[in-house]
Amino acid sequence: MMYWHDGGMNGWGIGLMSLSMLLFWALVIVGGIVLVRHLGRTAPHSPAPPEPPTAPPQRPTPEQLLAERLARGEIDPDEYRARLNTLRGGGDPAASG
Repeated sequence: MMYWHDGGMNGWGIGLMSLSMLLFWALVIVGGIVLVRHLGRTAPHSPAPPEPPTAPPQRPTPEQLLAERLARGEIDPDEYRARLNTLRGGGDPAASG
């Protein structure tokens, strides 16, 4: 017995194979688009607002430093008053009296 097509595909087989391959790639592309859109929706659309810059810590004034030295016991009250008077522009009390 002799076979005419020798086990090969006829016109319908090639057509169905081509159509199934097109459908496969269409599903892959559509799936990729859907995935990208879904991931884009779940991600925040705008970044969080930047935090306001924190101000650098302010340096203590000379009077505050002098008061801290008095509080720590580094200077006595008389020296504190004399230095405070000098800071405020009163001059040296020892020179005036």
